[in-house]
Amino acid sequence: MVKLPSALTIAGSDSCGGAGIQADLKTFAALGVHGMTAITAVTAQNTLGVRLIQTVDADLVREQIEAVVEDIGVDAAKTGMLYSSEIIDVVAEEVERHNFPLVVDPVMIAKGGTRLLKSEAVETLIRRLIPLATVVTPNALEAEVISGIRVETLEDGKRAAERISAFGPEAVMVKGGHIKADGRAPDILLWRGEFTILEAERIETRSTHGTGCSFSAAITAELAKGKTILEAVKRAKELVHLAILYGLEMGRGHAPLNPMASLYNEAERYRVLRNVGEAARLLEGHPGVAKLAPEVQINLGMALPYARDHRDVAAIRGRIVKMDGGVKASGCPEFGASRHVARTIVTAMKFDPEKRAGMNIRYSEEILRIAREIGLSISFYDRRREPPEVKEQEGKTTIWGVEEAVKRLGRLPDVIYHLGDVGKEPMILLLGRTAVEVAERAIEIARRLT
Repeated sequence: MVKLPSALTIAGSDSCGGAGIQADLKTFAALGVHGMTAITAVTAQNTLGVRLIQTVDADLVREQIEAVVEDIGVDAAKTGMLYSSEIIDVVAEEVERHNFPLVVDPVMIAKGGTRLLKSEAVETLIRRLIPLATVVTPNALEAEVISGIRVETLEDGKRAAERISAFGPEAVMVKGGHIKADGRAPDILLWRGEFTILEAERIETRSTHGTGCSFSAAITAELAKGKTILEAVKRAKELVHLAILYGLEMGRGHAPLNPMASLYNEAERYRVLRNVGEAARLLEGHPGVAKLAPEVQINLGMALPYARDHRDVAAIRGRIVKMDGGVKASGCPEFGASRHVARTIVTAMKFDPEKRAGMNIRYSEEILRIAREIGLSISFYDRRREPPEVKEQEGKTTIWGVEEAVKRLGRLPDVIYHLGDVGKEPMILLLGRTAVEVAERAIEIARRLT
């Protein structure tokens, strides 16, 4: 039996499930690592802020760590909210005793402004725990406190990282969420005397609760697997970017990110491929579907729940073509097999995440009439009004078209059509929750079509 890597989070509990040990355990699970906990504090909090903190006795924190080390073992650990000097001292003693890789997330202040580390404990953190860290992951504000250097720019972050590195950790990762960098979010890694800048597009969202926790937990999980520090921080960056992009819109304050997003995508891959394959077989079993085929032929696709581009959309390789009085899939379902239909689906999901599938068919007034008869909502866009800057960029037309169709109806429709343009065939796109649902709608339209 292959041993599952085990990671320990030494941190506080977040009652709303967005940060702390709750976020850490979700992140460990998403990365295939068994998660364990040593709880340092219990908080009463929600997305609006922290209401009350009750710390755990330092001896109990020690016993929690000892219990899991002696029985299961710890491949890597991380710290989050530690709150007091007494708890920091205990954690430092346990790390020294057992010598497991440690990621220190120097949590000081909650999103709502509540202190999660006593002022007098900051010096203890710097003196006792940071020197033991494999990686320390302060955000810009925490880096300022630890280093004494104001951090506003990338160069400020580098100087702060150097100052923190002098305390003894193997690597320093200054997170760039608060750094001014032209719409980017640059994280600064200082490891083995060299800087590595990891960038991602800055996402304007309120779903940022638990970002630091999940980031440090992801690094911990990858270290537990035996990855290098650089490999670990790169994977953590990817996971957190996706987790923020598909954050959980809940509560009235700082909503939680979604560290399970990548796991949900992976878990859905087989089901999506199977669904597209089943839909293709349904279409092949109804010869009348040939009446729906446009000159460019048909394609059919279905996206993963958190699809970002065509690589996350399964479609028929080579399209579905007219053959022997019916239609036939040219190839098997594959992710990345379609760009045109895939871009349309991914754009549509921004307005209704439940509608993850689409299929193009030929345009006719009769087909639109039948679509209305069976209760499908319809909208359109006019390709003749397409802005020049959109036409000039490959693949932007369908994105713009979906947005225009949504504006006209006020929501995402079941059917989007356009009347073509110079050299462009008029087209109808059917949308639905699954590829099978879309195929069934197409079959019903074909059945009623004279």
